[in-house]
Amino acid sequence: MTQRHWLASYGSIPHDINADAYCSVVDLVDQAMKRHAHRPAMRCAGQTLSYADLDRLSRDFAAYLQGPLGVKKGDRIAVMMPNLLAFPIAFLGIARAGAVQVNVNPLYTPRELEHQLNDAGVQTIVVYGGVSAMVAEVMSRTGLKTVVTVGVGDGSGKVLPSPPVDARLKGATAFTDALAQGAPLSFTPVDLKGDDLVFLQYTGGTTGLSKGAALSHRNLIANTEQFKAFMPEALRPGEEVIVTAIPLYHIFALMVNFITYFSVGADNWLVPNPRDIDSFLATVKAARPTIFMGVNTLYAGLVMHPGSKDVDWSRLRLAGGGGAAVIGTVSDKWQALTGSFIREGYGLSETSPVVSFNPAQVKAFTGTTGLPLPSTDVKLLDDEGREVGVGESGEICVKGPQVMRGYWNQPEANAAAFTADGYFRTGDIGSFDAQGFLKIVDRKKDMIIVSGFNVYPNEIEAVVTGCPGVAECACVGAPDEKSGEAVKLFVVKAPASALTEADVIAYCRQQLTGYKVPKFVRLVDALPKSTVGKILRRELRDVA
Repeated sequence: MTQRHWLASYGSIPHDINADAYCSVVDLVDQAMKRHAHRPAMRCAGQTLSYADLDRLSRDFAAYLQGPLGVKKGDRIAVMMPNLLAFPIAFLGIARAGAVQVNVNPLYTPRELEHQLNDAGVQTIVVYGGVSAMVAEVMSRTGLKTVVTVGVGDGSGKVLPSPPVDARLKGATAFTDALAQGAPLSFTPVDLKGDDLVFLQYTGGTTGLSKGAALSHRNLIANTEQFKAFMPEALRPGEEVIVTAIPLYHIFALMVNFITYFSVGADNWLVPNPRDIDSFLATVKAARPTIFMGVNTLYAGLVMHPGSKDVDWSRLRLAGGGGAAVIGTVSDKWQALTGSFIREGYGLSETSPVVSFNPAQVKAFTGTTGLPLPSTDVKLLDDEGREVGVGESGEICVKGPQVMRGYWNQPEANAAAFTADGYFRTGDIGSFDAQGFLKIVDRKKDMIIVSGFNVYPNEIEAVVTGCPGVAECACVGAPDEKSGEAVKLFVVKAPASALTEADVIAYCRQQLTGYKVPKFVRLVDALPKSTVGKILRRELRDVA
């Protein structure tokens, strides 16, 4: 295949970007906060913070981290909360202090949280009060020393109704108190370079334990610059209004909705709970967004809701989709509703995240994930490691300034994750057409994607095997109209066990985040196996 044959389809898009356009993410956001000081930056729960507010509050939080907590450059700090105003304040403060943010899904169970905190070596966590029980549950089994708790209105100056903090967290500091403590303290700017880490982004591990993708300031600067070079029409300085309903702890929202749009002075409306669709729609109605990003399930939910017809979509100029495949019929319904089709992209936590996107010159839904971004090399390799031709399928392997440094403290995983010439092996199978548009053909063969979240069967099976009465089990993905895929579990009971399907689901609810809990459980007499005793998941996929 010709090298970067997709460049012929670029038109006016630059072939390469400068990944060192800013020396760090802090440099990028500092410039934005000064340039757009008086513009609204973030809105949530009826409250608004300007860029100047965020500048001041994040400085105060950084001073608190440096002062009372003694946080040094490179220390890992966990953030576990939904989309609230405290999230951008915390992130900007952590970055300014030179620390590394460990993004934690607030729906994690104690088992998942404990692994992540210990793996990352976290001593400080910023956590939403509503999920503080999870932290209380695991604190004694981790290296945590400081817990900072967040309420709904924190940072806005308003006290809004919030869930109580778990009573076991006696020494916890309220986020508002942390800001107040930091306000009178001096803050010492930290010398940050592109290679310094900014995030540990945990991604499901094929071994059943999640691994931290180590993302540097340069990785995020590069992806921001790549996206800007690719979609300049959707990044007009000081003019964009974006609604952020996808979670900021997910790298898609973090890089695109937050960092990229923040850098151009966008007005960002945060949605803490998109499942509360009436409240979500009220936000969209008030915002009248120019930009909207989502996963397929989010779009599907909106087009089905009658209230979506009451929204003024006339300003919408870009609807972007990622995290999971965008379904053509959903894009068609979205276009009928709003006038915009869904422009799909492809990426991973390990690539900060965007690898490819459908550029502005594309005027209709393509069913592909678009063209690779500037400064990005993609090759498709067969099982023998040979590059395949146009129209042929192979494993998508990526090289570019947005590709992570590696997995945190995982030398063996890193050796397996990269080719000899430095390409990251995504494990996803794709094909290129003659114009260079990338289509995802298949995925890491066993991974299940539920509403844009990766679910690894090995993890589910490892948990369920611990359930009393289970002899063995296997899980696969089943098509699901609402979530794209759902987890389907096959269980062989132990002899004389009275185990029921309901027992298995109840056990899973205690051990697993909601989206990982099997939607379908079937008790079977035996599981299909190969001659060496390996469970054949592919045969289970064909079982109705």
